[in-house]
Amino acid sequence: MEQIDQIRKNRMMLLLIAGIPVTMILAASWLWYFVVRGELDLVGTLGTANRGSLVRPPRQLDDVELRDDQGYVFRYADMEPRWTMLVPNTGAECTDSCERSLYLTRQIHVAMGKGFSRLRRLYVGDVAAADTRLSVASLSDEHTAPPTVADLLEGEHRGVNSLAASPALLQPLFREYLEDPSTWYLVDPAGWVMMSYNDEVPYKDVISDLKFLLKNSSE
Repeated sequence: MEQIDQIRKNRMMLLLIAGIPVTMILAASWLWYFVVRGELDLVGTLGTANRGSLVRPPRQLDDVELRDDQGYVFRYADMEPRWTMLVPNTGAECTDSCERSLYLTRQIHVAMGKGFSRLRRLYVGDVAAADTRLSVASLSDEHTAPPTVADLLEGEHRGVNSLAASPALLQPLFREYLEDPSTWYLVDPAGWVMMSYNDEVPYKDVISDLKFLLKNSSE
C-alpha cells in the first residue's frame, strides 16, 4: 500500500512539474492580450525605469502594408527576431531631423558592443527612399550629403532596410512623429512598436534602455 501511495505521489509531482510551463505560457499570453488592447497597464503596475515613452497600446508593424525597394510586400514576422530602431519620415524630403535620427540610431547601434547583433535598424517613409531628397547641407558626421536617402543608406548606413507605405497608413502608426519630427521608435522582436524616443532623451539613456531590454529578453 505504501508503495502504491508513493507511486501516486510521484505521478502527481510529475504532473505538477509538467503543468508549470503550460501555466506560465497561458498566463503570459493572457497578460499580453490585455496589454495590447490597452486594458491593462502592466508597466505602470509593476513600475519601470525606461527613459523612452511607451506607446500605449503597442502597434503592430505587420498591420500596415509596407513595401521594400523592389515593391514587394514586407513582413516583419519573416525577419530574424531582433529589437529594431525604426526611423520614420514623411514627404519627399529627408530634413535635418530625419538625417539626425539616422545618424543617432547608427551611433547607438555601434555603441551597443556585444548587443550589436541583436539589434537592427529600419527606415520607413511614405515615399520610396530613391525618390526622397536629402535636404541638408552636410551630414551629422560632417561628410558630404548625397542627393537621396537611398544614396545615404547605401553609403553611410549599410544594412538598413528602407520601406515605404502610403501616408494614410503611416499616420496612425507614427502619431508621435507627426507631433515631433525628431521622434524615432523601438520595435520589439515580435513586431510591436512599443517605445518612442526624441531629441529630449539623452544618448546614454537610450543605450541604458536597450541594455536593459536585451538583458531581460531571449531575442
